Amino acid sequence: MGKFDKYKIDLKGMHTDSARYEFLLDNTFFANIDSPEVQKGKVTVVLSIKKSAHAFELNFQTEGIVWVPCDRCLDDMEQPVTSSDKLMVKLGRTLAEEGNNLLVIPEDEGVLNVAWYMFEFVALAIPMKHVHPPGKCNKAMSGKLRKHLRTTPDDDSEEFFDEGPALTDIDVEENAPTDPRWNDLKSLLNADDN
Repeated sequence: MGKFDKYKIDLKGMHTDSARYEFLLDNTFFANIDSPEVQKGKVTVVLSIKKSAHAFELNFQTEGIVWVPCDRCLDDMEQPVTSSDKLMVKLGRTLAEEGNNLLVIPEDEGVLNVAWYMFEFVALAIPMKHVHPPGKCNKAMSGKLRKHLRTTPDDDSEEFFDEGPALTDIDVEENAPTDPRWNDLKSLLNADDN
């Protein structure tokens, strides 16, 4: 028996118009997928299938927690994930993807392994930025990072770690010294306006 055999759905053999499956994606599942995005987690996926005359509509409801590295201190942190995703599947001659969320599987097999799709939906539900709440990062790593972020030897600024107001483009623009060459270019633009 393969690692992902329990995630195979026999669409061709469905005798009713709908079916419901529930899967628990645990640390073993993520270790078997062997992807750097997520290595540990506990996620429940409820899969509802509706059969129509020409296609199958698969609805995935995903909810749980995954452990991902903090972007700031690199320690593992809990990241809640929730998503609702839909995949349309048709039976055809060969395996193919047609457009967004439409998959064609060979009719002679009629079986779809949903393991990779569930993993992708979990990975896509993880926010781009994941950091510990203020004060929860690894203290040793935060200290090293703070040391390298100092602009002067006696700068003990905690701004980066306090999650204070972020610098906007306007703040950076007002505080940054202007390259004198830009003034020359601006004068050329102003000359064209006259």
